[in-house]
Amino acid sequence: MSVEIKKVDGKEMLKQFVHFGIDLYKGNEYYVPPLIYDELATLNKEKNPAFDHCEATYFMAFRDEKPVGRIAVFVNYKANEVWNEQNARFGFVDFIDDNEVVDALFGAAESWARFKGMKKIHGPMGFTDLDPEGLLIEGFDRIGTMSTRYSYPYYKDQIERLGYVKDQDWYEYLIPVPKEIPERFMRVGEAVRKRFRLTVKKFDNKKDVWPYAKDIFTLINRAYQNIYGYVPLTDRQIDYYVNMYIPMLRLNFLSLVLREEDNKIVGVGIGLPSLAKALQKAEGKFLPTGWYHLYNALKGKNNKVLDLLLIGVDPEYQGKGVNALIFSQFIPEAIDLGFEYAESNPELETNGKVRSMWEDFNAKHHKTRRAYIKSL
Repeated sequence: MSVEIKKVDGKEMLKQFVHFGIDLYKGNEYYVPPLIYDELATLNKEKNPAFDHCEATYFMAFRDEKPVGRIAVFVNYKANEVWNEQNARFGFVDFIDDNEVVDALFGAAESWARFKGMKKIHGPMGFTDLDPEGLLIEGFDRIGTMSTRYSYPYYKDQIERLGYVKDQDWYEYLIPVPKEIPERFMRVGEAVRKRFRLTVKKFDNKKDVWPYAKDIFTLINRAYQNIYGYVPLTDRQIDYYVNMYIPMLRLNFLSLVLREEDNKIVGVGIGLPSLAKALQKAEGKFLPTGWYHLYNALKGKNNKVLDLLLIGVDPEYQGKGVNALIFSQFIPEAIDLGFEYAESNPELETNGKVRSMWEDFNAKHHKTRRAYIKSL
């Protein structure tokens, strides 16, 4: 049977779009499904404030009325303005290993991008940098994380067959938790603290975080402004992410570096006990029992992996050792709570300063992700 492409229309078909990305990996021990309601909210034009400056459409491929592929294609007009580009983005892409299916899916996405006047298309990318980005091209035998997407090895071959070429790579690291803070981090951290009159804020109650919540994301905007593809979050997006992420925080792994003279945030580090295995058990569903697996992963004592979600430093203080202050808080907490490994979030291969942090930890580069690009 030939392949039929349908534009996603209505709530039921959007649910089918989301479920296909989970069903395709059923039984795969390395795939970590997203929570279905989170995925639906991200793709919902009424709920996700990214649609204030984004336009998107979603396509599904069917053969004999059975879903065999999906792709989202969108234009982030703010990104194009910031980076002086005329690019479309693709993401949320999954498909069976079939040339006809892949040709039809990407053909529909590329036609839509041309219709919108775009000159290139790149991805997998998200509406923001806080969405999963990059196609897994190395590390297929490693379990994913809550903030990334697994993909079968044939995705790479199929996408490259269509003429897409490397635009950017990200590396991910598996980092053994040391038995004590490395001496260099202690020395540098103390020197930085004294020289710039900085302090690390310690929180005992989540309600005390809220006064700093918006400033955390404002700092992230400043810290990431020159990073590949980054688009500053708007006030509405900041409110959206504050309400999404602050309730999830594990205070042991929230590190705010403040300037003593005015209490300004100049550095932030956020970690979270790994939710990968809990999300696998939940199979994308928060109810009836998914919440229990997630709660156990966040609060239980048997979780041995810590996800390092993000580290951001104000440009004025970058390269001056503020990271050492953040890790001087994280490491003792990780040791006391029995964590054995930490997982880094994807880090640009060109960002040598960030990647050099792991030299003191015998870290292993164990996964690679790639953003592809193609002229239209």
